[in-house]
Amino acid sequence: MIRVYTQVQQGKNWLQRYRRRQPIFGCILGFTDTGLIPGISAAGATPKDRQYTCLADVEFLYNGFQPQPKYPLPPLDAGASPVLITKAIIDALNIPLYLFNAGLTHQPTVPTIDLGGTPARCLSSGHALEMATVKHLLEVGRSWGCKLAAEAKDSYLILGECVVGGTTTALAILLGLGIAAAGKVNSSHPQCNHTQKLAVVRQGLQASGFNSVPLLAQPLELVAAVGDPMQIVVAGMAMAASLKVGVMLAGGTQMLAVYALMQALAAKYSISWLPENIVVGTTRWVAEDPTVSPVGSSA
Repeated sequence: MIRVYTQVQQGKNWLQRYRRRQPIFGCILGFTDTGLIPGISAAGATPKDRQYTCLADVEFLYNGFQPQPKYPLPPLDAGASPVLITKAIIDALNIPLYLFNAGLTHQPTVPTIDLGGTPARCLSSGHALEMATVKHLLEVGRSWGCKLAAEAKDSYLILGECVVGGTTTALAILLGLGIAAAGKVNSSHPQCNHTQKLAVVRQGLQASGFNSVPLLAQPLELVAAVGDPMQIVVAGMAMAASLKVGVMLAGGTQMLAVYALMQALAAKYSISWLPENIVVGTTRWVAEDPTVSPVGSSA
C-alpha cells in the first residue's frame, strides 16, 4: 500500500501521473569518514567493516547472490541490508540500473560511472569536501540528470544512495540550513543515537565557522563544510531531471536533506527546477519509525 504523508494532493497527482510507468534507477555511491566514528552507524559492525559496506551493497545490487562475493553482505542474523529489498524490486520489474561513484575510498568490483568526486572527510572537521569538488559534482550531477531524463522520456527516475554515516551528514545539512531537525533523523541503529549525532554535527558546524548563522544563502559552502559527495550529486541530478520527468528521491531523512539542499540551491543560484515533479519515497519502517520524526522534518 502506498501512503502519502505530507503535501497530499501533490503526492496523489504525482502517483497518478506516473502509475504503471517503467522507471530508471540511479544509485549514487559515496563515502564519508564520519561513518568511521565508533558507534555512529550500525551499517557495519566495526569502523573497519563500514569501509566496505557500500562495496558489498553495490556488488549485490549488480550481481545478485554469488557463492563467493569479494565483499559479502552481513549474515541475516545481523540484520537485513536494505539492498535486499532494492534488488528484489529491480529484478521483479526489470528496472534499468545506473551506478554512480560520487566519491569512494575503494573501487567497486562492479562497473560504475565515475563522477570524479572524492570521499568526504569527517564532518566534525568542518572541512568535509573541497569547494572545487562540490562545484564539480553539482555540475556533473546536473549533466547526468539531463541524460537520464532523456532516457526516461515520459516516465520517471528513482534516485537512491548508499553512504554509511549519511544520516549524520543529513542532520548537518538540515541544521545548517536552519531546519529544526535535531532528534528527527533516522539511523541504522534500532534506537537512533540522536545525542551522538547532534554532538558530532555541532562540532562540525562550529569548526566550519558557521555555527551561529544558518547557511541557507550559502548551500555549496555548507556541503563543503559538513556534507558528503552523494548529496550534491543527487541535488544536481534531480533538479535537472525534474524539468522533463518525474523524480523519486528514494530514502529517508538523507533524501529530505537533499531536497532542502535543492531548495537552497534554487534560491541562491536561480537554478531551474520543477519541485512539483519531485517526491521523496521511503518505506513504512522509516516513515513511521517511533524513535524519529522524518514526516515532521518534511512537513
